[in-house]
Amino acid sequence: MMVNDKTVDLAVVGGGMTGLAFAVATAGAGADVAVIDPLPVPLSATAPFDGRVTAVARASHYLLDGIGVWPALRSAAEPIIDIEVSEHASPFRVFYDHREVGGEALGHIVENRAIRHGLIEKAKSLATTTLTLAMPDKVKRLTRGASGVQIMLDSGRVIRARLVIGADGQNSMCRREANIDVMRFDYGQTGIVATIDHEHAHHGVAVERFFPDGPLAILPMQGHRSSIVWAAENGLAQDLIALDDEAFLGELEERFDQGLGALGLAGPRYHYPLSMAQAHRYTDHRLALIGDAARKIHPIAGQGWNLALRDVAALAELTIDALRLGLDPGSASVLARYERWRRFDSLALIAITDGLNRLFANDVLPLKLAREWGLGLVNRVPPLKRFFMQHAMGLVGDLPRLMRGDAL
Repeated sequence: MMVNDKTVDLAVVGGGMTGLAFAVATAGAGADVAVIDPLPVPLSATAPFDGRVTAVARASHYLLDGIGVWPALRSAAEPIIDIEVSEHASPFRVFYDHREVGGEALGHIVENRAIRHGLIEKAKSLATTTLTLAMPDKVKRLTRGASGVQIMLDSGRVIRARLVIGADGQNSMCRREANIDVMRFDYGQTGIVATIDHEHAHHGVAVERFFPDGPLAILPMQGHRSSIVWAAENGLAQDLIALDDEAFLGELEERFDQGLGALGLAGPRYHYPLSMAQAHRYTDHRLALIGDAARKIHPIAGQGWNLALRDVAALAELTIDALRLGLDPGSASVLARYERWRRFDSLALIAITDGLNRLFANDVLPLKLAREWGLGLVNRVPPLKRFFMQHAMGLVGDLPRLMRGDAL
């Protein structure tokens, strides 16, 4: 063995937000963990604002607090006090009032760079004990044997583990290495993301408005700023991308009259194609997939990273429980439990986000009337509204301990 070779319990391929969250959770609970990523630690921790934010649901807030990361994010997090959902040119809407579910914020909007910074700082604090950061480094060869995993890195180092966690995104090398097929669907939409500043306060209200050519969301950020996420049909998206800043803001003001006053762009505009992906399975021999390596969903409900964190919480609970009992965290029984636990939740949320996008992208009169009836019904029936609010906060279903606010 080389001097820098390492033997650990768990090896995480991918040092993005999901991979780091899993590494911090399990290393903080006493597991020996290694994280492998080509991005250097300093660059990951100090990356400039890139326009992207994350809606952190309340259950995800519990997890981040439980693994010691939330204190570093608190000052950068803008509470989502209320949520308004409506359809363009319709008198009906659903207004989710935080007072109906205990008075706490429904979630928080946090810039991705702040999340990365908080995770990296926590990881660095664990790096002298239970966490190894192989950053920068890349996987050259991954060998999964009967009793463990051997990972040869580009640097020449070798990391040996009992389980490898694929947190390496939608084009996952780990998934390809295991020959796991993926079901994909192209939505024919482009996501346009930008940060705007505005004259008047947003009062912590997140707004989602549905148009026949795609949904548009305005998410409250700190100060007089908001993040927009516009899922536009590809043809419209190309026209919007081609506009200068002033014309783009004019189109935005035409669709959103929220009393925010004069609008301005607080940074560049970004765009990316929207698609759905679902791995045929989330596990293989001594391998588990989490986050976008397992599935990718439409951003319509802002649940992508919250779904990934439920992967993190479930797999962390199963592997840590196995280690505490002196069992193998990469055993077939642990992986089978993870697959069963996460499969239904993922399929359900894929169905919900895909169904909402298709339902509201259709302007056929009977469907439009049904949508208006549904929005009106939810808004008038408090138990039904509270259920949807609890679901948006991530508090529905068979939740892992970390998502309930309990210790790992």
